[in-house]
Amino acid sequence: MKAVAEALGVARSGIAPSARAAAPGRRGRPPLPEDDLLGRSKDLIAELPTYGYRRIHALLRQRAELEGWPPPNHKRVWRVMKAHGLLLARHAGGVERRHDGRVAVEACNTRWCSDGFEIACDNGERVRVAFTLDCCNREAITYVGTTGGITSEHVRDMVVEAVERRFGLINRLPSPVEWLSDNGSCYVARETQRFASSLGMLPRTTPLQSPQSNGMAEAFVRTFKRDYARVRPCPDAQTVLQSLPAWFTHYNEVHPHSALGYRSPRQFIRATLTA
Repeated sequence: MKAVAEALGVARSGIAPSARAAAPGRRGRPPLPEDDLLGRSKDLIAELPTYGYRRIHALLRQRAELEGWPPPNHKRVWRVMKAHGLLLARHAGGVERRHDGRVAVEACNTRWCSDGFEIACDNGERVRVAFTLDCCNREAITYVGTTGGITSEHVRDMVVEAVERRFGLINRLPSPVEWLSDNGSCYVARETQRFASSLGMLPRTTPLQSPQSNGMAEAFVRTFKRDYARVRPCPDAQTVLQSLPAWFTHYNEVHPHSALGYRSPRQFIRATLTA
């Protein structure tokens, strides 16, 4: 072959039969049949109608690992969902607020953020929820739900539960943890600030009229309302309060997050621990 190539004055790669030409046909694992991929995608969308193709792909990949079938490529998921009108419409709610700071941190238990929000029920009742989120792995560590207002006592109880879940029964944190919140009365109350400081936390509040400074908490509120409260039955406050544990568990265990490589917070934690 070398002599022929030199005589013709061409490269050997141009006249050598390629392995692909010698063995026609698809190489590697066969893809998931389109009907199966479409059916599995529709099942997930029926359960989670606010998920776009990237999160649907992440869940399909998780199921493939558990059930032993070939995971689909994310581009193929997009093509199938597009062909069958399953893609989400683009958001048209105006310009998203941005800020120059960085809320996320590289290590867990170095910064927690907290905020509160309301869930309106069909009968006019309202459920108020506050939560604690780790700014590294995005896990919702603790939450509190009530039909009344979120008080300083609620926040202090939430702080104690978060510390116990992450560090066990201790009187003071082994290293300081920043506690980021807005300027709500339950957070800036003197009792809340003193109690958090006594545990070794560093209370931090956002600048006035700058809620985007707590952008990770705001993003969680938007996600929680969109993916749970707005697509699940909320006939009354009692139903919502009973549903909150399942919603938070699903977020922590299943909800794929782009910043975590489309893993859920607890999948990311487990992967970090075994790395």
